[in-house]
Amino acid sequence: MADFPTKLTALRRDFHRHPELGFQEDRTKSQIAARLRDLGLEVHEGRGVVGILRAGSGNHAIGLRADMDALPISEMSTHDYVSQTPGVMHACGHDGHMTMLLGAAELLAGAEDFDGTVVFIFQPNEEHGLGAQAMLDEGFLDRFPIEEVYGIHNLPGAPLGQLSTRKGQICASESLFEIEISGQGGHASMPHVGVDAITVGAEMVLALQTIVSRKLAPGAGAVVSVTEFLTDGQRNVLPGHTTLKGDVRARLPEDRQAIETFMRQIVDGVAATHNVKATMSFNTEFVEVINAEIPTEAVIDTARKRGLDTIPDRPPMSFSEDFAHFANAVPGCFILLGNGDTGPHGQPLHAADYDFNDALLPIGAAFWADLVRSRLPHRKDQE
Repeated sequence: MADFPTKLTALRRDFHRHPELGFQEDRTKSQIAARLRDLGLEVHEGRGVVGILRAGSGNHAIGLRADMDALPISEMSTHDYVSQTPGVMHACGHDGHMTMLLGAAELLAGAEDFDGTVVFIFQPNEEHGLGAQAMLDEGFLDRFPIEEVYGIHNLPGAPLGQLSTRKGQICASESLFEIEISGQGGHASMPHVGVDAITVGAEMVLALQTIVSRKLAPGAGAVVSVTEFLTDGQRNVLPGHTTLKGDVRARLPEDRQAIETFMRQIVDGVAATHNVKATMSFNTEFVEVINAEIPTEAVIDTARKRGLDTIPDRPPMSFSEDFAHFANAVPGCFILLGNGDTGPHGQPLHAADYDFNDALLPIGAAFWADLVRSRLPHRKDQE
């Protein structure tokens, strides 16, 4: 298969030229389904695309997941396969994730040197944390009862092909909050007549910062960020209404729950102090990704046998991942693969000049195939 890397590169660049946002991945899904059928796999299309490959007589099944969606970012790259969709770009490497998984399907379909069932999961809308749950709500596990699930994400800045993971929590949760403050607006020259909602909001912003610094254990890895401060004030008009919006990251479910409790206490307390009405919403978009012990050990063992530079106990990541919903449903492992540390391959995820490293494609595809052989060993190996 001397042309295998070349084939993967062409496929990845085609995905890159034609990015699609979450739940709009129509062309992408069509391309994936067609390639899986060409390989002889059983294909199911719904919110995502699922390919089924069976070999031998084993009744065990594992799932391998890739994400399909792009981001609303205008690409600033100079290569010859830039996005042809204005304002949309594969700036997180999902084009590469899909390609590596399709490459693994080709390697395994051609050999079938395993015993059991591989479920290839192509998930929509990872970026908004909605795609995995949408597939689960559609009855994914009832139709495809996998026993384990695995996901790979590229990691810019890490050496090409370096694999890192950890048992337990590996990705943070993300919760979005919104605080509405209703005071009494008025003339800027007479603040004592009303209740200035902007001052109340500013007090809340500062108080919220004490949650991480004074309410949680040092090193908890939590973040509380107010990212929007909106008012109905004008040049000489004190606002009567203020909206605060923001983002909370947490490594542990108990920290996430504690943060919400402390936030509500602060909002209610500050509002009562100033005699204003305040309401707060707190919605967890992404839950924490928790890697199970046995799947993680299998990943580490497979990586070492392939000769990959392997970090078996990397620090948890601060970003969030929709893979968490699959890993909550069945034991799983989320894996990071180094994308390289120079040029566009080393640019941060979601940067307008980031690019997935094509040299990683055959590495990832081969790793996937070896992991399948490890978790679903050929029946001859069991005799």
